[in-house]
Amino acid sequence: MNYSGAAFDQKAAVEVTKDRNGIDQVVLRNPRGASARISLHGGQVLSWRTDRGEELLFTSSKAIFKPPSAVRGGIPICFPQFGQRGSLEQHGYARNRTWIIDDNPPPLHPNDSSGKAYTDLLLKPSEDDLKIWPHSFEFRLRVSLTADGNLSLISRIRNINYKPFSFSIAYHTYFSISDISEVRVEGLETLDYLNNLCQRERFTEQGDALTFESEVDRVYLGSKDIIAIFDHERKRTFLIQKEGLPDFGVWNPWEKKSKTIVDFGDEEYKQMLCVNGAAVEKPITLKPGEEWTGRLELSVDPSS
Repeated sequence: MNYSGAAFDQKAAVEVTKDRNGIDQVVLRNPRGASARISLHGGQVLSWRTDRGEELLFTSSKAIFKPPSAVRGGIPICFPQFGQRGSLEQHGYARNRTWIIDDNPPPLHPNDSSGKAYTDLLLKPSEDDLKIWPHSFEFRLRVSLTADGNLSLISRIRNINYKPFSFSIAYHTYFSISDISEVRVEGLETLDYLNNLCQRERFTEQGDALTFESEVDRVYLGSKDIIAIFDHERKRTFLIQKEGLPDFGVWNPWEKKSKTIVDFGDEEYKQMLCVNGAAVEKPITLKPGEEWTGRLELSVDPSS
């Protein structure tokens, strides 16, 4: 847990607090007043705010903040399974476990520390976890907030087992938007995608931009490393950049599905859009001692 950069030291802050259920949270702040809040339950980013205090991530008004439930909103980490593509619970178990603050992580490149407020978290499987997924690993997560207010997540997953294992991963990011009908996503054109509403049948994106008129649940394959979400009403653009994550998931439950989700308001689909940097179609395989690194960086800019 740290912050660095000479001019940054005076105002930058990294604070550990507790939520109303006694769960530790880390709050990151930059000198301009932007902030991020991360819960040790799930290693989950729950809030990302601009220097004007504007919340950029969606959290449902019906979200459950008590373990073992994952919080409906923010950035849940789906690991070691995405969706129901395996024998584990939906989206794996990392988002339902208690992470710890990693006070002495293996070093990252100086660019991943300089001028940023950040925290390092660590997840290791428990004995009960090993019974349902018999693979030993260390999952290190660095969440950082830049001087410009960008949010970055760096995951490092190491196989500390004596045999190889494969996993899927996604940063299931819930973006806060004005109205789903006023939003478009660019950067997915001509890509193949798996449509989870059609038994994962493969299609090709035909449009110049993705817009929303009904439920969407897709995984775009072999995507570019940057895409954009344009919110016309709020006149802002989210940029999503990724490394080591070949796919993008896109999800909005729309009206009918929303009414079946216990921890989600009937009309809240209008105010959220999930776009996930992910590795889904081709799981990542690690040999004993190998480490994988994946990165996600989120930024927001005014747009006309």
